Amino acid sequence: MEICASRIWLVFFLELVILLPTFWTLINSSIPINMKIGVLSDTHLTHITQEFKVICEQFLAGIDLILHAGDFVSPDVVAYLGRGPFHGVYGNMDGFETKKLLPGKKVIEVGRYRLGLIHGMGGTKGIEDRIRGEFSGEVDAIVYGHSHRAANAVREGVLYFNPGSASRHTRFGKRTLGILELNDSLHGRIVEIPS
Repeated sequence: MEICASRIWLVFFLELVILLPTFWTLINSSIPINMKIGVLSDTHLTHITQEFKVICEQFLAGIDLILHAGDFVSPDVVAYLGRGPFHGVYGNMDGFETKKLLPGKKVIEVGRYRLGLIHGMGGTKGIEDRIRGEFSGEVDAIVYGHSHRAANAVREGVLYFNPGSASRHTRFGKRTLGILELNDSLHGRIVEIPS
């Protein structure tokens, strides 16, 4: 009788372990959210500058989460942003020390939304097609960098969002960052940083 009861508890426990993640996903996806995410990429900073601090204070104050799509250059930037809720990936210009801290790509689940985060690779032409292939699962948005050119467009139901570069390392004349707003819908906006 004890063996039978033990088996019942074992089966119950195993079913609970198997079903709990699915149950949590269902609950998590039905919780209404109202979140603002600050998005950076291609900062290319060798150290934390006063200008970068001002940009963070002025444009990212009150943000619920910060994403950085790579090319920090200095791991000090990772540490600075990591003082609050933060996700990042390394880029092609990040050194070994930064790459030790971050993955090359990741998927972040925020409520019912799945956000792919990657730096990007190759030339700017066709970058969105290349990065889409990096995410085998369903994602609602792909946040990327690499081109230093801001982008905010929906293709085939996926938001492709590149904040551009908030530092002076842009060749397009405009320094930008991004804001993602998640509520009943997911949408992004590019914010130009005055010189």
